[in-house]
Amino acid sequence: MTLDPVHVDDIASMASTIADSVDDADYDDLARTVWESWLDPLESPDGGLPIVEPLGEKQLHAADIDDVALTESPFPTVHGLDSGTINPTTFKNGLVLDVAHAAMAAEPSDLDLHRHRSIVMAAHTHDPVPFFDTDDWLHSDEGYGRRRVLSVPRVNRYAEGVVHALALYLAESAHALEHADAVADLLILDGPVYPKELLNWRDRDAELKDLARDAKPKAVVENYVRLVERFVERDVPLAGFVKNPGAKHVVRTVRKQLDGSDAGRRPWVDDAAFFVNLLERREGPDGDERRTDELTFTSWFVSRGGSDRQLSAEGEAFGIERKLDPEAYTVTFFVLYDPRTDVCYRVEAPYAFTKDPETRADLMHHVVRDVAATRGPPLAVEKADELARVSIGEKAALRRKLSDKLDSDPMKSYDNIRWVDADE
Repeated sequence: MTLDPVHVDDIASMASTIADSVDDADYDDLARTVWESWLDPLESPDGGLPIVEPLGEKQLHAADIDDVALTESPFPTVHGLDSGTINPTTFKNGLVLDVAHAAMAAEPSDLDLHRHRSIVMAAHTHDPVPFFDTDDWLHSDEGYGRRRVLSVPRVNRYAEGVVHALALYLAESAHALEHADAVADLLILDGPVYPKELLNWRDRDAELKDLARDAKPKAVVENYVRLVERFVERDVPLAGFVKNPGAKHVVRTVRKQLDGSDAGRRPWVDDAAFFVNLLERREGPDGDERRTDELTFTSWFVSRGGSDRQLSAEGEAFGIERKLDPEAYTVTFFVLYDPRTDVCYRVEAPYAFTKDPETRADLMHHVVRDVAATRGPPLAVEKADELARVSIGEKAALRRKLSDKLDSDPMKSYDNIRWVDADE
């Protein structure tokens, strides 16, 4: 313990000073104002189509947790898909790599499907001599496993982020396409429906903008475009369950609207904070008790802000040919808040599916039902996460094996010693 009790008390006193200048009630009122007046629609600051607008009637919903958890799902079977990585690792020989491992889960379980895996190793080097890289997959485990190495385009910075994103999204999208026909009723990706990290490269600095034009990132994004088309063709819904939504395009637009006005306060760091403020309900004499008997959630919205713009009708979609009406790829979403864990989730689906009122109602019902029952992600997503997750021990073992094969040790920093490397 490096802090004495007196230091803890000092810190608490400082927090009290800050709290005295912040009135949560003001934020509640502002959240309600934004909901009632600014999201119908939320206009783009630079013109064009709205950033966010309601899909159907704009409403706030609540569902009794015990009751909704016992309802039947509209979908007889549900599949989930996830990809896990060992996290990017830099070696002393200059090689930077990450390994992603994708799996699809079924509910009810399908053990044969669960055994199938797609593994991608993405590698970056400044060495001008190219190494093995091919579009072909090599198979193992009696055909249940497949693998490929991806040579990442050279960058001066961001090498770790680039290998991580390309490995993760290539494994996920390729595995989803490979096993799309196994999905009969619904597929839920663990995460957004499109590779937001890659899409954001178009709005980053010059080096990442240039990288976004490379054939390999474009091929990964194209996989997601083809995935939507495949599921539209088969008339099977596709959705994404975002456990840690980080979008900021709603609050950024609201801040611009508030600047120069009497209400120019900026309480929310991101969209998730805004929606938590909106959906959280309190009771008791002082309003200091959170109600935990009901899940609360919004109606559906169309999103064209931030990276979502790329796949909207106005977006360029990385220059990829779209076989459907461009509007079909547009991201739609609703936000769900679980007061038991004080966490909000964002549920996404392409407009091709949610334009139908019955389909979007079924998607909402299934996700709300499963979150109520699991106290977390939908069961199929939870299963996929368990299959694809690479544990801390497995990461350490894989890094040791990679170090042996590469005849080079991973680079370490002082923090690895100071905090006792969590992977060792």
